[in-house]
Amino acid sequence: MEKGYKTVMLHPEDSVAVALSPIPAGAAVEVSCRGRRFTVVLRDAVEFGHKFAVVPIRKGQDVRKYGEVIGAATRDIRVGEHVHVHNVEGKRGRGDRVVRGKSS
Repeated sequence: MEKGYKTVMLHPEDSVAVALSPIPAGAAVEVSCRGRRFTVVLRDAVEFGHKFAVVPIRKGQDVRKYGEVIGAATRDIRVGEHVHVHNVEGKRGRGDRVVRGKSS
């Protein structure tokens, strides 16, 4: 197990943890939260402040960070994968999806 990689996971129901420093692909990191412990081997490099999956996330499933739903997986996400805009879509209103030109 490689030492020195810091991460944060605030709620035991979270599906992701956040890197507090850059972590290279292939690194094994320990993530713990309120009695839950995960050993995760990163499949992708993860930059500071970015997320990685600590549990498998199925396509369409909610992605949870800090105890809140931050979006839904647009495809299956494996443990250790970088979780970002390429595989998660927000569930809140998006300005780029507003239908324009329709009158009531």
